[in-house]
Amino acid sequence: METAANAAPAAVIVAIDGPSGTGKSSTSKAVAAQLGLSYLDTGAQYRAITWWMVNNGIDIADPAAIAAAADKPDIVSGTDPAAPTITVDGTDVAAPIRTQEVTSKVSAVSAVPEVRTRITELQRSIARGTELGIVVEGRDIGTTVLPDADLKIFLTASPEARAARRSGELKGADVNATREALIKRDAADSGRKTSPLAKAGDAVEVDTTELSLQQVIECVVTLVEEKRAER
Repeated sequence: METAANAAPAAVIVAIDGPSGTGKSSTSKAVAAQLGLSYLDTGAQYRAITWWMVNNGIDIADPAAIAAAADKPDIVSGTDPAAPTITVDGTDVAAPIRTQEVTSKVSAVSAVPEVRTRITELQRSIARGTELGIVVEGRDIGTTVLPDADLKIFLTASPEARAARRSGELKGADVNATREALIKRDAADSGRKTSPLAKAGDAVEVDTTELSLQQVIECVVTLVEEKRAER
């Protein structure tokens, strides 16, 4: 029989939202790995379905065509934070979904309600099927996908900081061009009618502008541990 001293930590569902370049992916993976939780990159799923649309000749400018094909691809996400995977119809698409072609089209595809419904159902199934808990990162997790998440965190950062980080990830991309692209993506994500990027009313906001990645990770780990203690 487990005692309070040696009982297993309570399972928690952690929703981490925020725009691109705030450190969501790096933070989420590190926190999940450190605390023994599963990890889900929901953005990769939207990129995966976008890749499928492009690869199958679906007109990205035609929402009706996208909607009609939304249920066709079989998308499978691995939830090991040390080695997250993403496949479409059995094909590993971890690399091709990060191309500029997919990046430039993902907002249009993800704005289609039928796509969001299909992917949201997939995300909920994965999150609620974990035993020890999971860290789910995205843009509408705390507001739409998992409004009942045990802990909601919203990461923010200045456009300049985000652009510097993202251009570094893209190995020398122009910072100003990257900043403009991020602002355009923010507008598209925040302005879409279905599940827009938004901070949940009960989310803890963490501004990462002046923080190192390690500091952000430590902050989030503390928040999760406090939530576990409450449960």
